[in-house]
Order: sequence, then C-alpha cells, then structure tokens
Amino acid sequence: MSIRDPEIDPQAWLTSYGDGMRRYVGVIHKESGSDFGLSFPDLPGVVTAAGTIAEVRELAGRALAFHVEGLLEDGEPIPEPTSPEQLITDQDVLTTIQVRLKAARHFPTSAS
Repeated sequence: MSIRDPEIDPQAWLTSYGDGMRRYVGVIHKESGSDFGLSFPDLPGVVTAAGTIAEVRELAGRALAFHVEGLLEDGEPIPEPTSPEQLITDQDVLTTIQVRLKAARHFPTSAS
C-alpha cells in the first residue's frame, strides 16, 4: 500500500527557491519489525532511520543539510531535484525535505 504525504505539491518539486531553498524527494521505507528508513534518490548514500515518520523526516533534514553543505564546501555540483512522478512506486512513501543552500548562486549545480 502506498501512503502519500499531504505536503507534496507536484508544482513545487523542481523549484530552486530564491532564498536558497531546494526541495528533494525523500523515499520512506518500512519493513515489518524495523524502523522507518528514508533515502534520497538524487543523493545516494544520504539515508537515515527512526521510529516514527516525524522523527525520520527531522533526521533526514539534518542528514541532507550536512551532505549538501559538504558538497558546497568541496565545490561539488548540487544535483537538481527529480520530480516525484518520476520516482513513485507502489511500495514507497514520498515526502518533501527542504535544504537551505548557502549562497547557492555562487556554487555549481549539475546539468541534469
């Protein structure tokens, strides 16, 4: 069964905000007997887990911010967000996680 996050606004997904905010798709996974896990298809390796959806979203925001800040410090490109329509599967839960990009206009972004 698929659960859709009520905060998802498909029109807002690919927006890079003027205030340095960018919204990435987070995929929430839940196996029987385990915590909720959350990963970012656009940022492989950025994952987190927690006992509730609210907790996993909060931790994911921290993990995402930490990863993006590391990319910025290293002068690496920041991937463009993928739309949820391109990522939806019947077994996943999608949620939005925003990250503030420090002086985003001064750093390269990938040409996805």
